[in-house]
Amino acid sequence: MNTNPFFAHDTAVIDENISIGNGTKIWHFSHIQSGAVIGENCSLGQNVNVGNNVKIGNSVKIQNNVSVYEGVELEDYVFCGPSMVFTNILLPRCEFPQRGSEFYDKTLVKKSASIGANATIVCGNTIGQYAMIGAGAVITKDVPDFALILGNPGKIVGWVDKKGSHLEFDENGLSQCGQFQFDGKIVSVLEDS
Repeated sequence: MNTNPFFAHDTAVIDENISIGNGTKIWHFSHIQSGAVIGENCSLGQNVNVGNNVKIGNSVKIQNNVSVYEGVELEDYVFCGPSMVFTNILLPRCEFPQRGSEFYDKTLVKKSASIGANATIVCGNTIGQYAMIGAGAVITKDVPDFALILGNPGKIVGWVDKKGSHLEFDENGLSQCGQFQFDGKIVSVLEDS
């Protein structure tokens, strides 16, 4: 009888010295490496690799064929689309191996950010809360909260709310829904009155 508080398919490989939260599901041919910490109620699709010492928050969904390498951290409610790519070394060279956390450029994906299918996240960047990265986009610099990013290299083409709907702003920078303010550079949530 399985006494784990999480589900792992029979073909999944779970190394020692890991922490996996209640209700998390790990599907076919996935590999969770030593030192990884995965929160509660996550879903890791087929052929997902979670590297050594990676931290994944609660209610994160990682679709098929994604590798979350050491140096990457995913906060709560992050969505990683199928076959999107994280990196952890900016200038890789096989002749001069760079292994170990001292070589890895850190990448942080903040709460509720979504990354589309086949997007690439170049290491050393932060993706802001609720940001939406379009399919196939290439992220080469930090992404602000609520930004909608498309293209290669990724560029801000708009702003989205917490549910991912497009935001429109009036001449004073107030969103049509009245919940967000845009100052010309960043979007912020207005406090409840």
